[in-house]
Amino acid sequence: MNKFKYIVYIALVAIVATSCRKTLELAPEDYYGDGNFWQNESQVTNFMVGLHKQFRDNRFMFLRLGEMRGGGFSNTDRQNTSLSELTIINHDIEETSSGIGSWAGFYGPILQLNLFIQKVEAADFLVADKKNYLLGQAYAMRAYYYFHLLRTYGGVPIQLEPEVSNGNTDAVALRKARASEAEVLDAIKADVNKSISLFGTAGAPADKSQWNPLASLMLKGEVYLWSAKLYNTTADLAEAKSALNAVTGTSLLPSFGDVFKTKNNSEVIFAVRYRDGEAEMGTAYSYFLYSTYNFDNLHVKDSTTLGPTLVDPLNIASAPAQIIQRYAYTYELFQSYDVADTRRDATFYDYYKTSASGADVVVTVRNTALVKFPGQMDAANRRVFTDDWPVYREADRLLMLAEITNAEGGDPSSYIQQIRDRAFANADPTPFVSGSQDDNELAIFAERSKEFVYEGKRWYDIRRMKYGGEPLVFISASHPYGVLDKGTQGYKILWPVETAIWTNDPLVDQTPGYATSKPK
Repeated sequence: MNKFKYIVYIALVAIVATSCRKTLELAPEDYYGDGNFWQNESQVTNFMVGLHKQFRDNRFMFLRLGEMRGGGFSNTDRQNTSLSELTIINHDIEETSSGIGSWAGFYGPILQLNLFIQKVEAADFLVADKKNYLLGQAYAMRAYYYFHLLRTYGGVPIQLEPEVSNGNTDAVALRKARASEAEVLDAIKADVNKSISLFGTAGAPADKSQWNPLASLMLKGEVYLWSAKLYNTTADLAEAKSALNAVTGTSLLPSFGDVFKTKNNSEVIFAVRYRDGEAEMGTAYSYFLYSTYNFDNLHVKDSTTLGPTLVDPLNIASAPAQIIQRYAYTYELFQSYDVADTRRDATFYDYYKTSASGADVVVTVRNTALVKFPGQMDAANRRVFTDDWPVYREADRLLMLAEITNAEGGDPSSYIQQIRDRAFANADPTPFVSGSQDDNELAIFAERSKEFVYEGKRWYDIRRMKYGGEPLVFISASHPYGVLDKGTQGYKILWPVETAIWTNDPLVDQTPGYATSKPK
């Protein structure tokens, strides 16, 4: 299909065939065509660096797909600015307003991974261990992209060969219908298992900014847990548990806030790397803060008072990125934290507008800024937003194990309590007590919703986790987490594709349930 055709191989090679000053800092020095590129280890490893740079470029899309529809994002402006992406946040997605386009842009990276796999598997100049490690990374990254596509669209076209770079540029021949969800899941499982096999006994590197063996085990645990919960393949629970238990050498940091301030720490398994002078989160993070123009001397920290008013308490005015609130989390999410939960103030900075009403103080605006990834300070000034963004970390492993144990009918206390003990500095006022399977599921979700803000997990969590056999995504009197009416919006658990998709490729049908103008 055209989505595969327009990715030009020569352009990528020009980007990735470079000399690296830092892990992901690429500085083009030469031009390489296909005939003289795949000739030595340096070219191959630089291509893998380029694939990780591409992965980093997709970081905000991972967040968009995995979190924005999960009920934690506000659709109400509280700072006299226009909020972004309300189509997604409000579930107003249709064929004519799909929220995202071009299959989230993931077939470009997939094509490059297909090319890498083909070329490296045929390479005879790499020693076996190096070759297998690089291929282990590539297979896992391809599985990760497809896993997002599966959880977003359901069935999608499966492309596992670099057709365009192989010379197939015929638009008709490149057309490909959507595979079934089962077929996509099988392809993901095959890739992640291949990755684990290729990594073999290789240890995880000290630098956690590239895909590694432990990340593949985490991905397998997540994929098989999804399979067990979404498709009722109960046997996959054991596979998920085995993979997660095989992750060793990681541990929770004593302080929740330090997880995001310290690179390569013991809790992080794999993270997207940001670094001063190389790349930073930029607007993808600064749009979750506040504009000093709409903030200074207009808000207070104590909602029971009229003053003193605040002036840039987060020291963000000096940051080079544009600072404004284009995205906001709900105040209800902030309120869901116990006041003694250290995750609350390490995640959000709360502030208020108040006014006098007779002798009383009235709160007119309750708002928060996201402070989970604070970036670097220089003296009293904010310089850059360069904290790493975790893809997988130890807390995720523990809470997935809690979910698996609960699904098996066991007691998840040992896993949940580790998370709560860290959150409450070993002074948990209400230690977890195992209850019914449904009660435990809600307790696990409550911890995940507090633990993983801005880490791209909540939408997938409410789709996967259940109460009374129904996914939490559906509105229910039994819990407050649902966002879709099952009877009228059930089809919206999957996203639509835009008209351009099936216009360019008539074999592709619209996601079931959505109105479409595609001729029958």
